[in-house]
Amino acid sequence: MEAPEFKDFAKTMVDFIAEYLENIRERRVLPEVKPGYLKPLIPDAAPEKPENWQDVMQDIERVIMPGVTHWHSPKFHAYFPTANSYPAIVADMLSGAIACIGFSWIASPACTELELVMMDWLGKMLELPAEFLACSGGKGGGVIQGTASESTLVALLGAKAKKVKEVKDLHPEWDEHTILGKLVGYCSDQAHSSVERAGLLGGVKLRSVKSENHRMRGDALEKAIEQDLAEGLIPFYAVVTLGTTNSCAFDFLDECGPVGLKHNVWIHVDAAYAGSAFICPEYRHLMKGIEAADSFNFNPHKWMLVNFDCSAMWLKDPSWVVNAFSVDPLYLKHDSKGTLPDYRHWQIPLGRRFRALKLWFVLRLYGVENLQAHIRRHCNFAQQFADLCVADSRFELAAEVNMGLVCFRLNGSNEQNEALLKRINGRGNIHMVPSKINDVYFLRMAVCSRFTQTEDMEYSWKEVSAAADEMEQEQ
Repeated sequence: MEAPEFKDFAKTMVDFIAEYLENIRERRVLPEVKPGYLKPLIPDAAPEKPENWQDVMQDIERVIMPGVTHWHSPKFHAYFPTANSYPAIVADMLSGAIACIGFSWIASPACTELELVMMDWLGKMLELPAEFLACSGGKGGGVIQGTASESTLVALLGAKAKKVKEVKDLHPEWDEHTILGKLVGYCSDQAHSSVERAGLLGGVKLRSVKSENHRMRGDALEKAIEQDLAEGLIPFYAVVTLGTTNSCAFDFLDECGPVGLKHNVWIHVDAAYAGSAFICPEYRHLMKGIEAADSFNFNPHKWMLVNFDCSAMWLKDPSWVVNAFSVDPLYLKHDSKGTLPDYRHWQIPLGRRFRALKLWFVLRLYGVENLQAHIRRHCNFAQQFADLCVADSRFELAAEVNMGLVCFRLNGSNEQNEALLKRINGRGNIHMVPSKINDVYFLRMAVCSRFTQTEDMEYSWKEVSAAADEMEQEQ
């Protein structure tokens, strides 16, 4: 394919994308296909001769769209949002064209330097403490990871390296295997499953701390730490979640942070979804105590209109991560080493895309005010849905309404609520997923689409109500 043909193909695709997104609410949100649907629709092997791009375009609707769950539909309420916007899509086009692998500064200076500045822009929008920002002139700085799961693992490995060195300095007679066997980390019983997975990948024990009203408190964390110290274990890491997946609950960072400082435990803050809301001043009280954290992470690709993948992570002292990950063969060395970050040392993979471009495009083309308005609209839509729920005596809220998430259930058994969700999703007009806390099963309604309007909340509630009506009629 040469440039003239590429231009025609790309223009056609841009038209298709705009048409798809602007009319996405007309599509059935959940596909009706069965596993294995796609294989019979395409040949068994790649074509020997090139095909026309027009044929590829035709196959998008025939092959791909029947199997797409439409995450950006206003009728999609599952999980948490994944962000999407035209500026971010265009930025990804440019990233694909430049196609650098920005593992070091010299591999593409703009890739590193724009990321450095964008992470400072973003940190200032959240009013993070200066120690986290590269522009402060201290040790701190930010990096774009692929996901919050990666950030949790990176922070754990940095904390692990830090604690191993500290213990070796105190007990030079201990070998590393002995020290690693004693390390223990902590998280709330409401923390995301990726925290447990980080422990498995990091080869360390992680303890679940019982939450109070879905939130981890400082005294519960301290009690767990003191129990482990009494048993000869070495506490080294704790994850404080701001906006849990189950119910968008907020651990008490202002209580847990000082516990971490007291016991020399690395505090990592996971604000994957809710962190975007901290660009709004009225939500920043939920990150009270952030000055005690060692690392902080949230996903602009969830709620801040930046397409996946863009997970923002800040470290007060990146040297622990850099030293833990640093492998520096001759072919990756360069004369400017040390003046600016070589981000390969801040992450698990070696290669990295030019992800800062989409952050730059979105921040410039929306501006902070419009991003704040987007967050506030979603929070208002969630409250609208919650009000509709409370007005129906058959239903109850299962948790406090936080951000863009409503947790609700029928006044009845877990089995009745499971049947309700199965019926809602079976109707295919909206899509939700469940959760369970303390053996209480409930439905989650997350506001996910930037196209959502007031009428969409009314429509979604009518779908829930209609499914409940059908169940009553059958009984």
